[in-house]
Amino acid sequence: MKEVTIDLAAEFPILSELAFFNHAGVAPISHRAAQALRDYASQAERYSYFQQNWYRKVREVKRLAAKLIGAQGESEIAFVPNTSTGISTIAKGIAWRPGDNVIITNVEYPANRYPWEDLKRLGVNLIEVKQLPDGRIDPEDLTDAITDHTRIVALSHVQYATGCCTDLKPISDVVHQVGGYLCVDAIQSVGALPVDVQAMGIDFLIADGHKWMLGPEGCGFMYVRDDLVELLHPNIVGWMNMVDASHYGNYRFEFLKDARRFEPGSYNLLGIFALGASLELIHEVGIDTIWSRIETLTDRLCAGLKAKDYRVLSPRRTGEKSGIITFDSPAENKRATPPLTTIISELEEQGIVIVIREGHLRASPHFYNSEAQIDRLIDALP
Repeated sequence: MKEVTIDLAAEFPILSELAFFNHAGVAPISHRAAQALRDYASQAERYSYFQQNWYRKVREVKRLAAKLIGAQGESEIAFVPNTSTGISTIAKGIAWRPGDNVIITNVEYPANRYPWEDLKRLGVNLIEVKQLPDGRIDPEDLTDAITDHTRIVALSHVQYATGCCTDLKPISDVVHQVGGYLCVDAIQSVGALPVDVQAMGIDFLIADGHKWMLGPEGCGFMYVRDDLVELLHPNIVGWMNMVDASHYGNYRFEFLKDARRFEPGSYNLLGIFALGASLELIHEVGIDTIWSRIETLTDRLCAGLKAKDYRVLSPRRTGEKSGIITFDSPAENKRATPPLTTIISELEEQGIVIVIREGHLRASPHFYNSEAQIDRLIDALP
């Protein structure tokens, strides 16, 4: 595994301000992403679009996104303002039949539940598979729920509350056998874990950029497998998702035949360029190196928590690990332990950032955090 050779202090100024462990929430952007924001603002202020080749840069960022997830190329990538929009694009784009079903778990983030629940008005059934008491999602439970009526299995690759990473390949194999599809909310994995849409059998993937990809809020991307693009009808129709978009007066109502058909209007160029800068950083470091660092840091955190009698709730078996560590304060001394909100406040006073999720403490370090920061968190916990 190659070493991280970039200047972390220069690339992540937050290191001199905070021990920040909430990359599963809203992450700091990288220095080069911030510079991309400044460059765009300067160009737009001085020259508008003149001689800027902004749309060529958009294509370059799509290629970076495609490479990160193992897609075939930019034709399978569309930019979306957030994960909710991307998932809704899939949910509303399919021609549903009464009696179809969608399989989800009972612990999905709301962005990966409500778009599917809304389909009940069309006669689509929502089937929940329950998380196991140990915080795991058993792939076999999901495959057992699949029937000939299953059109979509909608699953988070990594669960936001427990950090459980689920093996997707056996699920995609079974749902494909019945003619259905696998739709993955990958906001908690892309940028932290290796993701390969082809090897994993993923048909649709959506990920916002403001977590592990270290980009700004309001800009993410959606992957649609090339041969499935025309399966989906765009739920927002505009000028840009038409084949002859640049000829404004030639009203040719025909959707594009690649993922651009899901981009109805002007791009969020500011967000795309900043996201692109952070994607360049991720590729420069290497996703395998990033995951190796995250695994090292989270293993260290778990060992320190257990030594201090905290209870780690996140599954930590091989293949189930992620960058999220969810934990409880010491079980045997609960009455003497401060409330979780007090713990959070006291940590923040020391410049240490973790959060509360579903009644538990949650820390999510990234590759640029240090072992010393992990130890600082452990020492600061009551």
